[in-house]
Amino acid sequence: MDVVTNIFVGLHIIGIASLLGGFLAQMKAMSAGTARFVPAMLHGALTMLVTGIVLVGLNQAQDHPLNNIKLGIKMAVLVVILALVYVKRDDETVDKPLFAAVGGLTVANIFIAVLWT
Repeated sequence: MDVVTNIFVGLHIIGIASLLGGFLAQMKAMSAGTARFVPAMLHGALTMLVTGIVLVGLNQAQDHPLNNIKLGIKMAVLVVILALVYVKRDDETVDKPLFAAVGGLTVANIFIAVLWT
């Protein structure tokens, strides 16, 4: 079961990399006002959502203690990210504050995962 859990942790990290990498690749365009949400950002957010839910289920199946408040906050932040990226995915350009919010929320979600023990 640990192997399956580690596979999903790896997939979760790939989702984070896709979302954050898409944001970082568009930072120069953001300063020029031409940033857009690339498909990699949407797919990364969806990957994070699916693998995160699977990871919670796998940990519950193994009777590992879970911090439900932390998981709820992470899920809420990710749903906001996913909603923003999904709604604006077809727009040619995205407003700078909205684009920056997605990047900030992504980084916040990473720090919540790593620092909240």
